[in-house]
Amino acid sequence: MANRENLQIISYLTLRTLIGSFGILLPIVLAVGGFISTGSFTLESSISSYYDTPMRDVFVGILFVLGFFLLAYKGYKPIDNIAATLGFVFALGVALCPSSSSVKAVWVMHFVSAGLLFGVFVFFSLYLFTKTHEGEEPTPGKKRRNTVYWICGLAIVFFLLIMALCFIFLPPQVREAYKLIFWLETGALWAFGISWLVKGRFLWSSLLG
Repeated sequence: MANRENLQIISYLTLRTLIGSFGILLPIVLAVGGFISTGSFTLESSISSYYDTPMRDVFVGILFVLGFFLLAYKGYKPIDNIAATLGFVFALGVALCPSSSSVKAVWVMHFVSAGLLFGVFVFFSLYLFTKTHEGEEPTPGKKRRNTVYWICGLAIVFFLLIMALCFIFLPPQVREAYKLIFWLETGALWAFGISWLVKGRFLWSSLLG
């Protein structure tokens, strides 16, 4: 029985690590693949813009895999499972509703799904990952990990706010010239990925405990 429980723990730690890894790798794989497939060392204006490039299948595929990993994720309480399932739905919404669609309802659905997906990421980092079992005092290591979760969650919020300000105050040509949305989305995804890697004990060290 103990060995079976240990295998389940390892399985969930691996799942958390995979979720975090896919979040971090998404912009890297798209950028490198875009360079290779087009022969041009030019980034797209946003991660979603890779839907309209030869990297479309990779973009959709990674989002599907990330979504199904979230669907398979089971936490300690129902709220964990509900949040992960919503993440699955929103990830598929981003993948299946391209931002470049000429149909208004489709691209609106894309941006709504993307915003809600990042909202789920923030919820995991700031609330679910920082919880302690009822009646237990957080260990020093847990407190240090919670600090990482808070930093990651707040970083996602920060990047989202900057993106919103860019859309409100900057003309499209400025956003395009500096690829601001791509870099801000990448920062948010990396913050999300780091929090899951810490939760999965991949980024686990004597410092974090």
